[in-house]
Amino acid sequence: MTLYLGRGEGGLYENVLEAIRKRNPKLNLQIRRGVTAALANTIVAEARAGVRRADVFWAVDSGAIGLVAEAGLARPLPADLTGQLKSGFQYPQWAPVTGRIRTLPYNTERVSPEQIPDSVMALADSKLSIGWAPAYASFQSFVTGMRLLEGDKVTADWLRGVNARAKSYAGELGVVMGVERGEVDLGFANHYYTLRLKSGKPDAKVDLAFTKNDAGCLVNASGILALSEGDLPINFIRYLLTQEVQSYLASEAYEIPLVNSVAPPAGLPPLSRISPPKVDLTQLADLRPTLKLMRNIGVL
Repeated sequence: MTLYLGRGEGGLYENVLEAIRKRNPKLNLQIRRGVTAALANTIVAEARAGVRRADVFWAVDSGAIGLVAEAGLARPLPADLTGQLKSGFQYPQWAPVTGRIRTLPYNTERVSPEQIPDSVMALADSKLSIGWAPAYASFQSFVTGMRLLEGDKVTADWLRGVNARAKSYAGELGVVMGVERGEVDLGFANHYYTLRLKSGKPDAKVDLAFTKNDAGCLVNASGILALSEGDLPINFIRYLLTQEVQSYLASEAYEIPLVNSVAPPAGLPPLSRISPPKVDLTQLADLRPTLKLMRNIGVL
């Protein structure tokens, strides 16, 4: 079986794959690694050329999954497999593996929770200093979510407002570290960067705030889909949804397990206490309008 694997999570996905190999010594698992978006485009291009090299695609971003699914290349998944997933994360052609929620990491010495708006849109007009990573894929998915929820004009105005006084970082771990050092009041980042920082530095001057029912608390997901027939790709996906793998990714990668009955990572409220917006994650696939918008405004 050939797996196309998007890069991500500091080798922890590789540990899962190594465990699969050890338990199934007869399995000939070939892995092609690369940037998630590039692998998605490769799968579509190979299909157009009449070639199928990948049996399974494991992506760190649901937008890339949507690109492949929209091309009609994903095979339907059994209902008993998708039925294990939490409500709102059940899709007929792909399975979310773990989730990541957009958050506002803030410096606990510079800002109190009461000073942080519960609307991400309000931050464009606030007096808080902000850190962001516009070139980072997770941020671009967040902006795509905002476009879907608020429209292009409102999103463009928001980007202009934030851009006027935001400090840019190369990635979202850099955003969180900048917040903790007191370079800015708060930032935009996936939840696990803050939790990982605090796991190694329990007295870090950073905590998480959440907006309500807007793109600021969008839940995105890594995901997986089967591209070829047979039991092997489906059984591979089943293993990633076991309590063993889900618990491992929650405790080691601080990602959100999306299978029912598996506890969230320490330091993160359960999804039932957060109010993310309802967005079909596969709609995050088309980044082109987002990138065009960001370039026109001068964010990229």
